[in-house]
Parts: sequence; structure tokens; C-alpha cells
Amino acid sequence: MKALIIEDELVAGQNLQRLISQAADDIQVIAVLQSVEESIDWFSLNSTPDVVFMDIHLADGSAFSIFEKVQISCPIIFTTAYDEYALKAFEVNSIDYLLKPINLKNLERAILKLRSLLSTKTDNTELISTMLAAFKQTKIVYKSSFLIPYKDKFIPLAINKIACFYSENRMVKIITEDNLMYNMDSSLEEVFTQLDPAQFYRANRQYIVSHDAIKDISVWFGSKVSINLTVPVPEKIIVSKARVAEFKAWYTA
Repeated sequence: MKALIIEDELVAGQNLQRLISQAADDIQVIAVLQSVEESIDWFSLNSTPDVVFMDIHLADGSAFSIFEKVQISCPIIFTTAYDEYALKAFEVNSIDYLLKPINLKNLERAILKLRSLLSTKTDNTELISTMLAAFKQTKIVYKSSFLIPYKDKFIPLAINKIACFYSENRMVKIITEDNLMYNMDSSLEEVFTQLDPAQFYRANRQYIVSHDAIKDISVWFGSKVSINLTVPVPEKIIVSKARVAEFKAWYTA
């Protein structure tokens, strides 16, 4: 059985690939893709695999936009940090999902369901179309502010005041447009699911940047780019060569 992973977090993709090898030795991961654009190109050039493990939130947009460009007829197992509005649609339409962090037990459950779907030759194209229709009818509400713990208080912080989020020593930190810094008890991935993807971009594993906080962009070594913000940051924000095109498309959208 051939499987495809679509996951913009390199470590998460590697971890899922490792878990798949433990859960089912007959499943071969043939590729790990990291963006909407890369996925569309892959499906345009390759045969459909037996199953796709697909992260909902990718750095260059929602994974659902892939279905608008290419037809995918195989079963989809979605992965998400938390996304209740989407999970309801998956449950109704018998398309499985895995909540992050993914563990072996839940993966084995999903693979068991996958084998059942394959054995009954379910029309997955119809299931996906129904699920997408349900998803489009659901209003997505993104965060407009966070309550940030500070000493013995909670400080309200509006989203439009945030220049970037970055991860350091397994802790998420916020830098505001006024160059103030706050800590968050959350993962960078969880934070990103709550942000409007038109306003915030996941530049790499460490940084999420605000569109409004970008001062300019420098050409970097190896066809990469460096994002320069209006506030100082601990280290350079580098966008890999493979994602430069999607970053430019996001910034100019």
C-alpha cells in the first residue's frame, strides 16, 4: 500500500512516517510534501496513492484548496492540532482524522478504518465532495486577541498588535509591534491554527510573521530569502528555497 504525507512541519512529517512504519509494515510512504503548491504539482504528475495523510493547515493555506485544483479519489486521513468545525464534517462523512500529537494507538485505529474502506470499495470521491460542501458552509472564526498570562494577571493582546510569534526552548514567545515580548503556554502549531492565514505566515519551524510587520525581504544564500521585520528578532527569519514562491504569492495576495 502506497501512502503520501502532506505536512508542513518537517519533524511532524518524519514522526508520522516513523509511526506508520511501526503500525503497518505493508504501507510504504512514497513522498512527504510540505505545501499546497507542492501537493498540487505532485498530484498533477503522479498516480494517486492508496491513502493520503493530510495536515489541514499548511504554511501557504488550507489543505482544502488542493481539492479545488486536482481530483483526489483515494481515502484521506486528516491530521490537525484542534479544529472542531472540520472534525464534525469528517465524522459525518466517514473520512478519518488524527488529532495531534499523533500516537501509535490512534494511528492504528485510523489504518484499521482505512483497510475497511478499501475492502468495501467506497466511493471516496463522493465522500470528499460531501465533506468539502459541509466544510464550506461552516464559518471559520479566527482569533482577534489573546489573553496573555503575565505575573498575577492576564493581559489582553489584540492580534493586529502582534509582529511575530517564535519558538524558543519549546516555548512560544510573542513580539509586538511596540517591541514588547510575552510568553505563551502553547505550541507554534496550535497558535497557527487560530490565526487568519491571510494575515500571518508560517515562515519556518520557528517563526510565524505578520504581514503588516514585514519591512523588507533580503535575498539569502542558496536562493533562500530573509524576512526583515519592523521590530528586532533573536535570529534571521529564513524562508527555504522550496517555499520562496509560495511566500511571495502569500505576501502579494
